[in-house]
Amino acid sequence: MGLLQKILVPFAGLILAFCFYSGKEDFKPGMLKGKHVIVTGASAGIGEQMAYHLARMGSHILITARTEGKLQKVVARCLELGAASASYINGNMEDMTFAQSVVKKAEDLWGSLDMLILNHVGVSYFNYFNRDVGHVQKLLDINFLSYVTMTVTALPMLKNSGGSIIVVSSLAGKVGFPFVVPYSATKFALDGFFSSLRQEFVMQNTNISITLCILGLIDTENAMKAVSGVLKSSAAPKEECALEIIKGGALRQREVYYEYFSTKIPLLIRDWAPNLLDYIIRREYNVENLNN
Repeated sequence: MGLLQKILVPFAGLILAFCFYSGKEDFKPGMLKGKHVIVTGASAGIGEQMAYHLARMGSHILITARTEGKLQKVVARCLELGAASASYINGNMEDMTFAQSVVKKAEDLWGSLDMLILNHVGVSYFNYFNRDVGHVQKLLDINFLSYVTMTVTALPMLKNSGGSIIVVSSLAGKVGFPFVVPYSATKFALDGFFSSLRQEFVMQNTNISITLCILGLIDTENAMKAVSGVLKSSAAPKEECALEIIKGGALRQREVYYEYFSTKIPLLIRDWAPNLLDYIIRREYNVENLNN
C-alpha cells in the first residue's frame, strides 16, 4: 500500500528488519532433494511456480488441479527441470473424496510424504458481498474443508517422516478487506484451524511443522484480472513468492510474510490503530471502476 509505506516504513523498518533477520537459518536447495511433496492448485500461478522450483531442487512431486491438460504440461516441464519424479491427479476439491484420493495417490506412489503444500482456491468474485450464502458454503468446502481433509488423511505419513504442512493463505485472512468477503472468511478459518492444530502438535510432541503463508497481492493471472483498474497497489512476482513459500516450509517457519513489509506492517497497525488501518485500506481502491 503506497500511503501506508510512506507513513510507517521509516518508523517500523529497523524493528522489523531485526525481527526478520535475527537467528535465521539459511535455506539450501538440497533440503528438498529427494523429498516427496504434494502441491495443490498447481496448474497455474503460485502453485505452478512452486512445482518448478521443487523440480529444480530434485524433489518427487505430485501436483493437482482441476484441468488435466494444464497439469500434463506442468508435469512435463517439471521433468525437464530435473524433478526426481512428477505425477498429477486432476479433480475438484469441492469433493472431499477427491481431496482424500490425492493423498492416497501419494501413498501409492511413494509410501511416504515429506511436505504437503495446500495452495488451491475456489473461484470467487471481486465486488460487494452479494449475500449468496451458497457461494460462501462452496468456497468453505474448497478453500477450507478440503485443506482439513487432506491434512487429516496425510497425518500418518507426515508423522512418520516428521514432515511439514504449508498452508497458503493471505493478508485477507488476517485483516478485513472489502470486495472479498467469502474469500476472506475462508482464509480466516485456515488461520484458526492450523494455528490451533500447531499448538496441539507441540503439546502432543508431534514432529510436524505447520507454516502459514500470509501473502499480499501477487501477479497471478486471476488476481490481476480481478483487481485491474480497482486496486492501486502493485503486485509482487509469483515466481519469487513461490520460492519464499518453499523456503519457509523447508525451514519449518511458523509463518511466512510475502512481501514482508507490505504484509507485516498492516498487522502491527491492526493491533495499534485498527481504524487507521481500515481508512488506509479503503484509500487503496478506485471503487468507481468496480464491475457492477
